[in-house]
Amino acid sequence: MPAYAVAHLHNVDVNAEIIEYLERIDATLAPFGGRFIVHGGRQLVVEGPANGNVIVIEFPDYGAAEGWYQSPEYLEILPLRTNNATSIVMLAEYCGSDHIATDGLATSVSHA
Repeated sequence: MPAYAVAHLHNVDVNAEIIEYLERIDATLAPFGGRFIVHGGRQLVVEGPANGNVIVIEFPDYGAAEGWYQSPEYLEILPLRTNNATSIVMLAEYCGSDHIATDGLATSVSHA
């Protein structure tokens, strides 16, 4: 089941370090089957405060997403981004094509 790395980046200082990060990130994704789903392009905030961009990277499964984020290759370039942008990043598993909104209630109740 696919999984996703989802990031909201803002206050990005586009400098040599960010450019190096962008030049090197694809090589860190390849061994884990990661590919950009959303990166740049048109984005419109329709609710809430947001002054940045959303990035979505798809992986074949949750283990691959975790493996990528914790890999030595990615951890080596991570400071190039974190030192030059404010961000929220999360890993999330695909809910399945038969998922309906109320399916989340069982999970919410069991964690309450």
